[in-house]
Amino acid sequence: MHGPGAGSSGWLLVALCTATGAYCLLRMRSRVEEQRLAAGGEALMGFGMAAMAVPAAVLAPPRWAWAVYAAVFGGAALRALWAARGSAHHLHHLVGALAMVYMAAMAATGTHAGIPVLTGGLLLYFTAYVLWTGTRLVPVAAGGPAEALGAPGWGDRLELARACRLSMGIGMLAMLLTL
Repeated sequence: MHGPGAGSSGWLLVALCTATGAYCLLRMRSRVEEQRLAAGGEALMGFGMAAMAVPAAVLAPPRWAWAVYAAVFGGAALRALWAARGSAHHLHHLVGALAMVYMAAMAATGTHAGIPVLTGGLLLYFTAYVLWTGTRLVPVAAGGPAEALGAPGWGDRLELARACRLSMGIGMLAMLLTL
């Protein structure tokens, strides 16, 4: 984020999140509807994280921009809450969007010091998520929903989707550590 000490690590986070967001846009071309729906939220999250991670020495957004980030991710949180009725995976999107609202609110106040209990809870959640997602990167067995429709395209590669989710989880951890 825009806290002190953001430099080359900030640029690495920008690159990681931008690449992840771009791949999620490719995933929106999937033939599997659930993949398309999840990919849209993940693309928003990736690009939003990239924008928030730009080092302040290069671009220090005005305070009102953080309110815009909070509003956009507040809307994403509401959408994820609505979508969670059909799939528990969207609960993760809800937590991620709320974490982005929280970080934007901290940046808007200019304190860059989060609420220790909330920050700690989010750090624990995303650490567990990263470890769990990392264990799931074992190659997917044939016969999944994408393979039933023929040869999987780039948007249907489940192992790449999991790698993107892992990347965004690691990025979220890095951003939360700056609070």
